[in-house]
Amino acid sequence: MSLVKPRSLLKSLAAASAVAAALGAAPASAANTFRFAFQGDLKSLDPYTLKETFTIAAHGAVYESLVTRDKDLKLAPGLAESWETPEPTRYRFHLRKNVTFHDGTPFTADDVIFSAERVRAPGSNFQTNVPADATFVKVDANTVDMVLKNPNPIALYQFGGWYIMSKAWAEKNDATKPTPVSASTPSYAALHENGTGPFVITEHQPGVRTVFRKFPGYWGKVESNIDEAIFTTIQNDATRVAALLSGEVDWVDPVPLQDQSRVSGSPNAVVVNAPELRTIYLGMDQASAELKGSNVKGKNPFKDVRVREAFYRAIDEDAIVKRVMRGQAAAASLLIAPPLFPLAGEFKRPAYDPNRAKALLAEAGYPNGFEVPLDCPNDRYVNDEAICQAITSMLARAGIKVSLLAQPKAKYFAKILKPAYDTAFYLLGWTPSSMDSHNILYEITGCRNDLASPRGTTNLGNYCNPKVDALADRIERETDQEARNLMIKQAYDVVQADWGYIPLHQQALAWGVSKKVKLVPRADNQMMLFWVSKEP
Repeated sequence: MSLVKPRSLLKSLAAASAVAAALGAAPASAANTFRFAFQGDLKSLDPYTLKETFTIAAHGAVYESLVTRDKDLKLAPGLAESWETPEPTRYRFHLRKNVTFHDGTPFTADDVIFSAERVRAPGSNFQTNVPADATFVKVDANTVDMVLKNPNPIALYQFGGWYIMSKAWAEKNDATKPTPVSASTPSYAALHENGTGPFVITEHQPGVRTVFRKFPGYWGKVESNIDEAIFTTIQNDATRVAALLSGEVDWVDPVPLQDQSRVSGSPNAVVVNAPELRTIYLGMDQASAELKGSNVKGKNPFKDVRVREAFYRAIDEDAIVKRVMRGQAAAASLLIAPPLFPLAGEFKRPAYDPNRAKALLAEAGYPNGFEVPLDCPNDRYVNDEAICQAITSMLARAGIKVSLLAQPKAKYFAKILKPAYDTAFYLLGWTPSSMDSHNILYEITGCRNDLASPRGTTNLGNYCNPKVDALADRIERETDQEARNLMIKQAYDVVQADWGYIPLHQQALAWGVSKKVKLVPRADNQMMLFWVSKEP
């Protein structure tokens, strides 16, 4: 009697065949091919579409920023070989000479000015990467000034995720406007690239396969010895791990927690575990007059601070860390990882207290709880759907009936992000691109009162406290680090007192890597192709 169901076997074989076909065979001209797989897809090649770690890293192989970050996440020269501040409100960037885009067009100051306008235009998911009050002025073909209205000591901190595009190429291909994540019809820039980076993309099938090849005209020296890299989406955990163990792929993210010992014990691969700076958290719609998808009509329970506190106290994060994350996470008390804020240790996570949660719901007028939908990705973070399932069960004990909608990140982000903001309750992960609290206080907790403003772009539930906004504006200008840290603490105190968000944990980086490969596991979880080396 067979122990394998024929249908399951056929399904597994079909999945394996699909992966093998997508990976394909390396052409004779490619001496060294690196194959990598992620649980989610690479939907768009427009570098301003989606502020998501894997996508930013993939774009970073072909596009470059003025100022980048090195292996230790410190600021480093990029397309700007140097910069200076002639006055407190002026940055002067000296651009690299003899740099060309992949189509042969020279890189000049005009491309920087164009990119600064495009990245802050409606539809961009990177509007906060460049200061809203910044004006870019061309000094000459290789020099650009960024002029600010106020001093800003962290103005360059987010430049690493702002990639420079070709003005001429964008105008030629009707791609002068950024591609919104919700776009139903892909733009030219979403399907093609033209950067200055060390790799070019020679093939892109959204959600299936993308092929990177070394750019022979690259201006700099590349540490990588690979000639070609093939990316494939492998959503199924078992198929992804099998592809790594068989040698069909050289890198996967993530390795499921339950498979990590098996991978590390294999002859072909290891699991690279390292602390990650991403914080996983829950957000709540605190702005709508009526909560979408709820059985409560005519009002929004999340507007009541007692309800928000009840949800927080009903979730046993220690159990999530221990059982769902198998110890590969650290419970969070803030929306930022402790290494990024010196005073983080002064904050303690409020205690799990299901009885208090029930009492608070009763005080707020919901003794029997209520219904609410929960939006969750199922291919973005480590065990994301399992986390949401655990939260659903925990809230049920307090009388909250959660209907879980878990879906692939392409659909998930299109639903919840700007301009749709179609969510009542959601799970999200965030690493501040600036590696600084201001990014959190401006983009995640900032009031979303003016849709034309970049403030609150990722504040999906529109939590709003003017005290936080006022502090964020002061923090942006403050040059005294000690005073600045105290202001940041004040802002986090306000958010915590409001029960504005529910921080869950910082997950651990969990890459599966072939023993033939050497790469750099940066704490922001970005795998950069130009630091990958592989034994032929």
